Amino acid sequence: MTGAGAGTGAAAYRIEDLAHASGASVRTIRAYQDRGLLPTPERRGRANVYQETHLARLRQIADLLDRGYTLASIKELLEAWDAGRGLGGVLGLVAEVHGPWTDEEAGRISRRELDARFGGEQDDEAIAEAVELGVLERVPGRDDEFLVPSPQELAVAVELYAAGVPLTAISGHLRELRGQVEHIASRFLEFTTEHVFARYLGHLPPTDSDAAEAASLVRRLRPLAQQTVDAELARAMRTFATRHLHHHLGAEENAISESATRPVLLPARTTHAVQELVGAEQVAAFVTAAAEREVGARTLDQLAATHAKESKFDERT
Repeated sequence: MTGAGAGTGAAAYRIEDLAHASGASVRTIRAYQDRGLLPTPERRGRANVYQETHLARLRQIADLLDRGYTLASIKELLEAWDAGRGLGGVLGLVAEVHGPWTDEEAGRISRRELDARFGGEQDDEAIAEAVELGVLERVPGRDDEFLVPSPQELAVAVELYAAGVPLTAISGHLRELRGQVEHIASRFLEFTTEHVFARYLGHLPPTDSDAAEAASLVRRLRPLAQQTVDAELARAMRTFATRHLHHHLGAEENAISESATRPVLLPARTTHAVQELVGAEQVAAFVTAAAEREVGARTLDQLAATHAKESKFDERT
């Protein structure tokens, strides 16, 4: 039953009607009330009556949950709203951070077209792994069609496969690469939070004006991480591609001075393990010290082996 409020013209809902209009269950609505996320409904006779404000609040909660907020943090935001501090800036910041971080648009692909791009044979295991990795997303109710969040990423996989790289190797490489890129993203966020955003986000929830200014900064700084990674990746690819080419063509590399440094590729799991032990800032020093110890130990082993051979030779003579 939905009717007009007494003399106000406002819509009124029983809890079942509110659940139907909002998409939340009756149990969820009651749980939100118990946690203080919803205002107390009006009591009319033996029934609780809810207003449009309750429906709007439920939709706000659902939107914030979709953006990854916990119920505890949502309660803080809504309390700020109720206290008159405003949520415009905060919701603008949420929208800015939660929005797309690339200009690339998602696409769709049929199962037939997908199979054709990867050799023309059906490979259900490869499809399942691509879905697990998020390269493909299933379309509800359509077994023969997939959503492609990043057509560029799928195109790279197609080209690698055409060049002779097995699908299992491609997915394994993507898993390793993803771990390394996530580490870069985490470090960039820590860096910008410490030096840029700390002054805006030092209190929770932030004021409306601070959140609005932080959202503006996110818009300005968003491309910087990708631009930096693109530039550094190009530099590193040129360095390593040249070195690999020289190695395979048999060209001798220039001698390395003792003071020179040279980048070394390490598995992501090794880097993470070292970081857990000594912290991100000490990873390079730890790896250097460990390598020097290993070189020293192997040098001693070689000297000992050489000495043993010489001793045996002396005994024979």
